[in-house]
Amino acid sequence: MIHQAIQHYHDLLVGGLAEETHQQVMETQRKNRLYFGPNPVCRVLRPHFYTTDAWRYLQTRTALILTAFRKIHDALMEDSAMRAQLDLEPYEEEMLHVDKDAGFKTPWTSSRLDSFYRPDTGYLRFVEYNAETPAGIGYGDGLTDMFLNLEVMRRFQKRYNVRGTPGMTHLTDSIVRGYREWGGKVEHPMIAVVDWADVATKNEHYISKEVFERAGYPSTVTEPEAMTYRNDGLYVGDIKIDIIYKRVLCTELVHRLGMQTDIVRAVRAGSVFMTNSFSAKPLAKKASLAVLSDEHNAHLFTPEELDAVHAHIPWTRRVQDRKTEYEGKEIDLLSWVSANKQKLVVKPNDEYGGSGVIIGWETDQTGWDAAIRHALTTPHVVQERVLTVERDFPMMINGRLDISKRYVDADPYVYYGERVEGCLTRLSGSALLNVTAGTGSVVPMFVVDPIES
Repeated sequence: MIHQAIQHYHDLLVGGLAEETHQQVMETQRKNRLYFGPNPVCRVLRPHFYTTDAWRYLQTRTALILTAFRKIHDALMEDSAMRAQLDLEPYEEEMLHVDKDAGFKTPWTSSRLDSFYRPDTGYLRFVEYNAETPAGIGYGDGLTDMFLNLEVMRRFQKRYNVRGTPGMTHLTDSIVRGYREWGGKVEHPMIAVVDWADVATKNEHYISKEVFERAGYPSTVTEPEAMTYRNDGLYVGDIKIDIIYKRVLCTELVHRLGMQTDIVRAVRAGSVFMTNSFSAKPLAKKASLAVLSDEHNAHLFTPEELDAVHAHIPWTRRVQDRKTEYEGKEIDLLSWVSANKQKLVVKPNDEYGGSGVIIGWETDQTGWDAAIRHALTTPHVVQERVLTVERDFPMMINGRLDISKRYVDADPYVYYGERVEGCLTRLSGSALLNVTAGTGSVVPMFVVDPIES
C-alpha cells in the first residue's frame, strides 16, 4: 500500500504542484527559522510515510531494546567491570558520581535510537543510541506543520488518512516530570536551553524556548560560560534557573570548561535539575551496542530482550585482542576482522555525525589493517554491515522536478526512556547519513492509511 501512496503523492506534484510546493517549503522554512546553520533543514517535497502497522512495529521493538539499555545503565552505575566495557574516561566516571550525589532517578527525558528499517520485510537494525539529548524534535514539529499546510498534502488527504507524530509536547511533559520526580517544587520552573553560541542548531533552541513558554514555563537560551553558581543557585544574569535542558555535549562541556565549571557544581549540589543527566552520556558511546551484543552480557537480559538484541542490534565488539563469538562460533577477533572487511565498519567510540568511520568494503587491505592497529590505541568498535534503505524523493533542481533515490534512516524518539513517539528521518545521497555536514535533508514522518470508500 505504501508504494501506491508514494506514487499518488508524486503524481500530484507532476500534475502541476511541484513549483508551488517548492516555493512554499522554502518560504516557510525561512519564516519559521527551520534552518541548520545557513541551510534549510528540508530540501525535498515529500515527507516519509509509514502505515499504522509499520509504525507500531517500530515503536514496540524500539521500546523493547530500550529496556535492555536501561539494564545496562543500571548495571554500570554499580559495576566497575561493566563500566570498563564502555572505555569511560576519568571525567565520565566522575560524572556518574555527580548523578548519584544529585539524586537523579531517570537519566533520559528524551533519547533517540538511529536505525535502518524496511517495513516490507521487517528488517530493523539499530546502529546508534543518541542518549545525550538528541536534536531534531523542534525541527520535526515545524516540518510537520509545514507539510500539513501544503496544497499537495490537502489533495493527498482526499485519498489517505494522515497522522503526524509531533514531539515537543512529549518533550516538555517529560522535562517537567523529571523535575518533579527530582524534587522540584517551583510551579512554573525557569528552563534554560544550554549550548554553545555558535552551534548550527541554534534556531531549534529558540523553537524549544517558544514551546516551553507557550506551555507556561519561562525559558531562556544561553551558553554554559554565561551561567554562574552563587547563593546555592544557578543563574544567568539575575535569572535563577530551575531546569537545564542540556543540548551541549558532555565531552565538549568538560573539555572546554572542566569538571569544576559552575554547571557541574550546581548539579552536584542539587541546586538545579538537568536533563539529560550526566549518567546518560556513557550509553551514547558506540561501545554500548557492543555491551548489548556481547555474549558475556547475555545474563543481564530476559529471553525476549535477547531475541530483540539478536534481531535488531548488529554484531558489535570493541576492537581488542581477544576471542569472542560470531554467529555462534568462536573467533580470534583481530584476525577475523582483518579477513572480513567486506562486511564490517570501524567506528570511534565517542564521535558523532559519521566522524572517523572506516567502511571496510570501501577501504583497501592495507588501509583496513592500519585502521585496526589505530583502533587498538584509541577506543573503537567494529560493527557488522547493515542494509541501507533507499526510497524515491522529489526535489526541485535547477527549476525542474527530479524524483530520485536517497538513503533513508529511521530514528524514533523516546521520552522518559519508555514512550516512543515521533521519528527523525534523514535523507542523503551517501550511505553515511550526515545532516551535520550540511548536505543531507530532514523530513517529517507521517502515518498514512487509505480512506475506506
